[in-house]
Amino acid sequence: MSLRKTVVHASAVLALSLAGPALVKAETAACLITKTDTNPFFVKMKEGATAKAEEMGVALKSYAGKIDGDHASQVAAIETCILDGAKGILITASDTKAIVPAVQQARDAGILVIALDTPLEPIDSADATFATDNFKAGELIGAWAAAAMGDGAKDAKIAMLDLAVSQPSVGVLRDQGFLQGFGIDLGDPNKWGDETDSRIVGNEVTAGNEEGGRKAMENLLTKDPGINVVYTINEPAAAGAYEALKAVGREGDVLIVSVDGGCPGVADVKAGVIGATSQQYPLLMASLGIEAIAAWAKDGTKPENTPGLDFFNTGVNLVTDQPADGVDSIDTTEGTEKCWG
Repeated sequence: MSLRKTVVHASAVLALSLAGPALVKAETAACLITKTDTNPFFVKMKEGATAKAEEMGVALKSYAGKIDGDHASQVAAIETCILDGAKGILITASDTKAIVPAVQQARDAGILVIALDTPLEPIDSADATFATDNFKAGELIGAWAAAAMGDGAKDAKIAMLDLAVSQPSVGVLRDQGFLQGFGIDLGDPNKWGDETDSRIVGNEVTAGNEEGGRKAMENLLTKDPGINVVYTINEPAAAGAYEALKAVGREGDVLIVSVDGGCPGVADVKAGVIGATSQQYPLLMASLGIEAIAAWAKDGTKPENTPGLDFFNTGVNLVTDQPADGVDSIDTTEGTEKCWG
């Protein structure tokens, strides 16, 4: 072999040896796209994805919207993941309808797309969905609130603190589940705000954060100062609602219920800020998502749904220190041990 050929051959071997780990990583690259990177729920989701990715040798890149509802940033993140050659994308979509064309572009590029927590619309727009049964989560807090009020439930004055005007699926499911659990007839179960029950004072959106919850509560108190039940899309919104109630001296006589079950939220249940919350498991959702992407990269295997459902159910528990007859729940001690698996 000539000297030139020897050098070329040696250089090629060296290049391959240096590129080897990078090539392996490229084959198992993944993206996590959340609504924000500040909400504790998504912080925990990122922790779960990161830990599982490190364990499985998956190269993970994370993206998030500036606020809940920042659809444009999520579309841009999907486009970046496609260009980067990702094998899989995990996403909690801010706009569950508008994101579908971008998701389809990713799938057309051979990328496995898994929705976490928030189903796309339609749900089969993603390859799979790992989520809480969000309707069940809402139904649990609704049933608990009705039981806690007893005969007073028939004269309740309910504030509905929702997520966004675009009505993403997670917001609709929790809202409608709560109303059904409370015993209120639904209108179109695929949207909120069309119910005719006079017990509903009104719906306001919160963007899923504390400031939004405070403003929404203030608006509804202006409409009816006698509100005595508050449904909130999540625990940051519940904390904001509590501050608004506290400002008018109503924090002790209004029942607040919520969904998420994060450690701060469970602490708020223990402190009496929130009466009950439905606990989800975002770390589990994200961990399972990374495992699914690794399996897809290895041999093209796609995850399967929970039998009888069109998604994989990661579970839900009602957390309260005031158990109600007929409504299964765990107390804040157990809730603290489980937040957030």
